Amino acid sequence: MQNKSMDVFQNMSVPRAVLKNIIPSIISMIMVLVYNLADTFFIGQTKNAYMVAAVSIATPVFLIFMAIGMLFGIGGTSLISRMLGEGKNKFAKHTSSFCFWTGFIVGIIAMIMLMLLNEPICRVVGASDDTIEYAKQYLGIVSIGIPFLIVSNSFSNIIRADGNAGKAMLGVVLGNIANIILDPIMILGFGWDVVGAAVATVIGNIVSTLVYLSHLVSDKTMLSIKPSDYKASRRIVVGVLAIGVPASLNSILMSSSNIVINNMMSRFNDMAVAGLGVAMKVNMIVVMLLIGLGTGIQPLLGFCFGAGKKKRFMSILKFSLVLAFALSAVMTVICYSFADVLVRAFLEDKDAFEYGFSFSRIYIYSGPILGILFVLINAIQSTGAALPSLILSISRQGLVFLPLLFVFNIIFDTPRMLVLAQPVTDYIAVAIAIVLFIFTIKKYFKSITE
Repeated sequence: MQNKSMDVFQNMSVPRAVLKNIIPSIISMIMVLVYNLADTFFIGQTKNAYMVAAVSIATPVFLIFMAIGMLFGIGGTSLISRMLGEGKNKFAKHTSSFCFWTGFIVGIIAMIMLMLLNEPICRVVGASDDTIEYAKQYLGIVSIGIPFLIVSNSFSNIIRADGNAGKAMLGVVLGNIANIILDPIMILGFGWDVVGAAVATVIGNIVSTLVYLSHLVSDKTMLSIKPSDYKASRRIVVGVLAIGVPASLNSILMSSSNIVINNMMSRFNDMAVAGLGVAMKVNMIVVMLLIGLGTGIQPLLGFCFGAGKKKRFMSILKFSLVLAFALSAVMTVICYSFADVLVRAFLEDKDAFEYGFSFSRIYIYSGPILGILFVLINAIQSTGAALPSLILSISRQGLVFLPLLFVFNIIFDTPRMLVLAQPVTDYIAVAIAIVLFIFTIKKYFKSITE
């Protein structure tokens, strides 16, 4: 079983290997996307735009804890796939156990902190007097599931490192199906509103975690979560954090930038905030598919790097870039053409709809190049190149986006120009990613000739 799962990394043709890995990953991202859209859709059916705004405001906080899961997930995947490429299977077991137990403990600590600081956090992220109670209710419930959120987000990535992309997909799919089924029941059927959305989210993460646990304790994986395999050696900690921190930092900065733009947008009115939240959801249709493509190829690239197979590494990369550009172009046309239909599914208030529609079309300006960006991000991460990964992570949503956002706010001071800062940032980020990738390949593949 293990040898069969490794065959995709070593012997399968490049197109088949890429498709075999990215299809489950993309399906996983589609399910995450559907869950996000379903949450907002069913809350929108309450006809209360303040609830939509409250969940939009609370979402960046939720994403910060997802980023912690990404720290262990992306960092662990990068290290484990390279170690398997080098034939160090025992080291991979130690790494997966480290990621599981450390992530779970961090989740418990985060859960306690979020419960104790619920209202202050809601105020910081931009909740107004009209939305504060809804935001508090949502975060108060969601905090209970933080340990499961971190574990499920970690292992939806890590399980792909030993060739079990299908199992990684299954956890995401079942967790999100549970969430989607429970949303209308709890939000509308029970009349729990935002509390219902939060409860469904927690249950969904628990379901995903249970799926991964059943796999990790079986004999069908080369990974382990046994306490006896737990090791926090310097090589494991540094190896996970070197790539995990930049990957996580990008998500944290994204959440932080969302908090900043929510606060800036709230100066206009709550309907602008609601429109912004829905526009971000629509933009996620493109983003999540392309993230799925990028994360899907990372284990392949990491294994090739660890095994010293430069020729196969570059073949996988070239095929993935062409595929990413084609998918980006198609999804951009679809989302731009049907922006009004998509936004109207979530918002009925006229003012909120107008904001959401115009914001959605502005966000999609960067759609054609996002695929290239996410492929290059994952290619750099797969090599374990800590510094280029860090530079790229802090550049996109930090060093580039935040200053640009403040400049646009000062010069233009309009809702639409604030939103335009993101597409401009994405084009700059692609240029940075290309430069960093060229540097990474020249430096880290220098001694490898195969």
